[in-house]
Amino acid sequence: MLTPAIFDIALTAFVSLFVIIDPLGLLPIFIGLTQGADAAHKRKMAFKGVLIGGVILVFFALLGDRFLELLGVGLPAFRIAGGVMLFLIALEMVFDKRAKRRENKAEELKSSEHHEDIAVFPLAIPLISGPGAIATVMLLMSANKENIVAQSAILMVLAGVLLLCLTLFLLADKLERFVGDTITHIISRVLGIVLAALAIQYILDGLKRGLLS
Repeated sequence: MLTPAIFDIALTAFVSLFVIIDPLGLLPIFIGLTQGADAAHKRKMAFKGVLIGGVILVFFALLGDRFLELLGVGLPAFRIAGGVMLFLIALEMVFDKRAKRRENKAEELKSSEHHEDIAVFPLAIPLISGPGAIATVMLLMSANKENIVAQSAILMVLAGVLLLCLTLFLLADKLERFVGDTITHIISRVLGIVLAALAIQYILDGLKRGLLS
């Protein structure tokens, strides 16, 4: 049963993961990286890239806290560090630095002699499962550590965002003419403001839990 509390957790997870993974922002990058390739190759890159990125994110979602324990890093410290990282990403989005950096990376790879298989790098890593996405999914899971239902909802939201990425990639040829730079930049700035607020909340939660522990 979907309770209001679980719905709020799922909504927060969707906003966070949607903003960080940024399917709409990845679409023009995918189009640029696969330009000139046939339809079969594009489908292969889309499925392979999303699958690998998803496996990495699920791994850190389920085992990330144990990994931190091995390193001797507490969850409050990780929340603060993750919040700072997400805030920096939000600033890049608001001031349009993130999109330009991704576009420059795409141009570098397009000019490379070995750019045919873009599924692992840069599609899965770092575009889909970059540091920001890994930190976000670990923060969401750790915040609901004792709630299996909430964690299941987070994983379902993650699967939904990844499925959205895959759908956009598979429809890239048809969507290319409709998704312009202006629309992408507007969406990126608005979502960047939302992400900044979520990042500050992560930092405040980390400070509060750190002081109480």
